[in-house]
Amino acid sequence: MRIVALFNLKPGVERGRYERWARTTDVPTVKALASIADFQVLRTTGLLGSSAPAPYQYLEIIDIADPDQFGRDVATETMTRVAQEFQDLADVTFMITEPLITGPMPAEGMA
Repeated sequence: MRIVALFNLKPGVERGRYERWARTTDVPTVKALASIADFQVLRTTGLLGSSAPAPYQYLEIIDIADPDQFGRDVATETMTRVAQEFQDLADVTFMITEPLITGPMPAEGMA
């Protein structure tokens, strides 16, 4: 399972403040969870082929190895605190995703 979070910082929250928190609290805490296969936080830098700003400043990609364990992990006191801190910093939308295609890609012309 993969969760993708798209978000912008709340008004008045400086980028440096958020990014320090992400590096020192969010990333190490989430990566340490038993249920997590991988966790990345990305800053957007623009839109491909456009000078317009991206609609979101940041995104997170959370790869979950064990969904049942993830439910237990996020219910802990530590993760409740981290989630509240995140909500205080950003307006976020979490999306649960699934792969459209699993396994090897079909050969061109074979689809």
